[in-house]
Amino acid sequence: MNIKKIEITVYEAAGIRELTGEDAALLEKAAAATDRSYAPYSHFHVGAAVLLENGEIICGSNQENAAYPSGLCAERVALFYASAQYPEVAIRAVAVHSSVNGQANPDPVYPCGACRQVLLECESRFGQPIKVIMGGTKKIQIVNSVSGLLPLSFILK
Repeated sequence: MNIKKIEITVYEAAGIRELTGEDAALLEKAAAATDRSYAPYSHFHVGAAVLLENGEIICGSNQENAAYPSGLCAERVALFYASAQYPEVAIRAVAVHSSVNGQANPDPVYPCGACRQVLLECESRFGQPIKVIMGGTKKIQIVNSVSGLLPLSFILK
């Protein structure tokens, strides 16, 4: 039996001032989107901002529902809206931010498995990596490709 080692590179910044202007602006849009979240059950508010190749930024927020799991994560809200409005435009980056009871979380929030799979589908569809920026107030983490978040993935070709 052979052993295969899988490694990913995660860039970590101590704060938003360490980011490029484009990444900082995208993360700020994601943080602002948390205010539009509908999370009356978990009180866990998530915002996402998607940067398209044409420069458009599409924001989304998590939307809960009493008939769990009928709600939808912020990342998929933004991704599906972007795809519906700009079906032929590739995604360059996505930023994710969260808060609880109006307080931004100190640590980054990570896309769930379903969101990772949808992100990977977008990455595969356009044949180019999507940068994922996961923000918190204490630290921000970045991966330069969704495949880093979902290395053993399911993709139909």
